[in-house]
Amino acid sequence: MKRRTFLKSTATLGLGLAVFPQIAFQDAPTSLPYNELIGKGHPELFGNGFKLRKEAYDAFLLMSKEALKSDIKLKVVSSYRSFAHQNRIWERKYKQNINNGLSPQDSLNKIIEYSTIPGTSRHHWATDLDLIDAHVAQPRNVLNPKHFDGSGCFSKFKSWMDTHANTFGFYLVYTNKKDRKGFKYEPWHYSYKPLSLGYLQAYQKLDLRDIIISEQLIGCDHFSEAFITNYGNQNILDINPELL
Repeated sequence: MKRRTFLKSTATLGLGLAVFPQIAFQDAPTSLPYNELIGKGHPELFGNGFKLRKEAYDAFLLMSKEALKSDIKLKVVSSYRSFAHQNRIWERKYKQNINNGLSPQDSLNKIIEYSTIPGTSRHHWATDLDLIDAHVAQPRNVLNPKHFDGSGCFSKFKSWMDTHANTFGFYLVYTNKKDRKGFKYEPWHYSYKPLSLGYLQAYQKLDLRDIIISEQLIGCDHFSEAFITNYGNQNILDINPELL
């Protein structure tokens, strides 16, 4: 896969910094260790029951404190994931799909509706997290889009996040924009932009094909050039434009 040049612009964070001056862009790293970008590094992480980089952790605490004023208790379902963790998810889903009669290619396509290929997850950066509201009765499958819209149990949480999350530097990653491709709508997945923007820029300097093939992932024999190219353009980059 040829390396591609992507046109990105950094928008100003006009998000109420006068009210919350602690939240501001850090110096976006132009280069990061390869292992940290693909989830094999050892970043310094913070959190009790979840793990984030320090700046993201501090911003999350501020946001959580503010949310409590509206009787919303932010609960982290998932945060930092190592390469090994993501690979366990990948292998479990791949084998399950094959055992259910799917072809290897159909299995790959099904997995990447919601799950990332190991080495390509934003959760590897410790800047992203999946959130719900712990102050409501918990449904069986908490990460289901229907719970976040309309009369769903997390609709109040979603409404509050739509209004306030950006103020603290957190942005929804996989929106419900009609023409967006790649991963399906995830109303629970937020990214701390002051860090993740620079991490994505650094990640784009890597060769996606080299990452995928060199790690010898299960099913990688069925990763065509077209599949890898589409995954890069759609699953990695067709996200909320505010995060590009």
